[in-house]
Formats: sequence, C-alpha cells, structure tokens
Amino acid sequence: MVYVQHLLGTGHLKRAALLSDAMTRAGMAVTLVSGGFPVPDLVANVARWVQLPPVRAADLRFKSLVDDRRRPVDDAWRQTRCETLLSVWRETQPQLLLVELFPFGRRQMRFELLPLLDAAQQAPNPPVIVSSVRDVLGGNQDDPQRQQRMLALFDQYFDHVLVHGDPSLVPFERTFAHVPELGDRLHYTGYVVETRASIGSVPAGRDDGNGEVLVSAGGGAVGLPLLRAAVRARPLSQLAGVRWRVLVGAGIGEAAFADLTALALAVNGNAMVVERNRADFTELLQRCRVSISQAGYNTVIETLQSGVRSVMVPFAGGSESEQSLRARLLAARGWIDLLEESDLTPEALAHMVDHAVARGPSVAAATRFDGADTSASLVQRWLLERKT
Repeated sequence: MVYVQHLLGTGHLKRAALLSDAMTRAGMAVTLVSGGFPVPDLVANVARWVQLPPVRAADLRFKSLVDDRRRPVDDAWRQTRCETLLSVWRETQPQLLLVELFPFGRRQMRFELLPLLDAAQQAPNPPVIVSSVRDVLGGNQDDPQRQQRMLALFDQYFDHVLVHGDPSLVPFERTFAHVPELGDRLHYTGYVVETRASIGSVPAGRDDGNGEVLVSAGGGAVGLPLLRAAVRARPLSQLAGVRWRVLVGAGIGEAAFADLTALALAVNGNAMVVERNRADFTELLQRCRVSISQAGYNTVIETLQSGVRSVMVPFAGGSESEQSLRARLLAARGWIDLLEESDLTPEALAHMVDHAVARGPSVAAATRFDGADTSASLVQRWLLERKT
C-alpha cells in the first residue's frame, strides 16, 4: 500500500505512480492511495487506485488546507477522511506500507497518518513500514527541534527510508542533520524517472516540438510568472525565429490560461503555442532545442536524462528552498543555466536562453536514473525477508 499526498504541485504523485509501476512490474499487487486532487492523464499500473476526498494547500505557507470547494477543512472533515483511510487499510491488509515524505514532511497530514501508522504497528502481522523521500527536503530545515521530531517519529514507526536521489549529487544530509542516526535504515535508490525504454518514439509524420523552445512549470499554479515572462522573452532572444511551446499545468485555472493564450498571440502571433500539459512531455523534451522550466524534482531529472540545454528558474515562494538548492548544485557543475526567481524578467530570461544555446548540451555523468526499479527491488527483498 502506497500513500501519497500532493499539496501544491503534482510531482509527489507522479513519483509515487512511477514507484507503483515499478513494483507492479516486479510482480507485486499495489494499492495506491492518493489524497491530492486528481491529475489529468496521470495513471499508474496498479491493482487498485484509491482517491481520498482531495485536499490541497490554501497558500504557499502550507499551514491551511482546503477541500475541492476551496473551503477550509475542519475537524469533522479530518475525521471523515481519517476513517476513510483506515477503512482502506483494513480492506488491503498490506504486507508493506510505503508512506511518501512523512515523517520528513507532510506535518499537515498527521491527523490521518499517525492513526494509520498506529494501526499498522498494532496489526496481528505488522507490515514493513517504509518512508519514501526525494533528494532534498522542502521548507525551512534550520530548526533543530523540527529535525529531532522527524527522527523521533521515524524511530517510532519506520523500518526503512528510501531516498530517491544520488549522494554524489545531493547527499541527504544537506537537508537532514540526523543521517548518521539512520544508519543502515537509509537506502539511496537513484532518481525516480521514466526510463528511456518506456519513452515512446515519435509517431510517423509528427514532429511537433522538434527544435522548439519548450517552456514548462509543472502541474501547480506557482509557475504562472515564469510562463508569462517566457511569452514576453521570445522576441528578445536569439531564438525569436523558432517556435516556442508553453505547457500549462492543471493548477492554473481556465481564466488565467485564456489570458496567457491571448498574451502569447498578441506578443508572438502564431509562432508560440500555448497548451495544457501533455502526457508526452518527455518526448517533447527529447526533441526540443532548449528547455525553460522551474526546478522541481521530476522536471530536473527528466531534463538531465534528456541531455537538453536548459534554463531553470527555481520556485522560491513561501519558505521553500528545495528547488533553489538543487538548481544551484546543478548550475555549479555546468549542467544547467540558472536564473533566480527574484531576478526573473523577460530580458533576463532571454539572455539566459541565449547563453544556453551558446554552450554545449548538459551531460549528467554517472548520475543514477534507476530509482524506481531499485526501490522495487528493495521492497521485494524486504517482503521476502518478512516471510522468512
């Protein structure tokens, strides 16, 4: 049983889906439980997909949650959702429970996660309990008491933590101070990304995206300033003569999408395409000349895997530092061109695009992209050990 909750973007759900796919390929029956809003075109090959009553963060502070009618959730809502999750647990009776991000994040979801973990521990045949985290923890990680609470909860409930990263690029201790205390319970898996073997070839006669500038900002709403800047940057760039394709996530509403489309037409005419996010994003990435994006986990890894020249503008709203840390480490290696969000203007973005064109393609030498299959192998091993 895999539990995942995305509150702002959609990267956490995508990573959980890729992990679930890999475990299914390895012969396991996976129940994927999602607590965030549904994401169009995102599917996973699982035995069962359970959609809980969805919830998202009310704002960038992540302290308040709202339901599908944008109403603040109350204690009655929390109790109902907790009971729903526990009902799924009782129906599933899994041999292994994988919880995405907690206890290293998702404090807002303790109202249901602590009862779930208590139920798992108290079961007649307790499951293996695993935490699944990305390479960099988000939020403010400078609070030693907060980090100590993370460790205490991990010690209380969890058997293992899968860190979906590569320590040669970003060691987990960059954002979690108690790595030594985790000992052999910590397992680096490599990055979780769609494998090249599963990326489809270009259909005959179809070349959309070929040689274009590809602009994306994930599935959330926080990338709208970047998309607007990119619309205005095209005429200022050396690549003003090629088509730019702007992908807009589901988190950006229809009114804002229409405004962005109108702006693109006014500034660039038919030389810029504005459309919703596409399921073939990785294929578009393979074919584009330059990628402009934020620096979320999934986009970064897909970009590095493709080897495309890229300009990244890490999201730094609220107390978020995760994207900035990752992007700065990549820029220091010369793998990407970095533009800080505080410096974002159409002129600055056009300049960085020109700089990316002038340098060679990025080569993420020796970086591991086998995180999904490695995670599935570890889970399979722990399940076998549980039976013996």
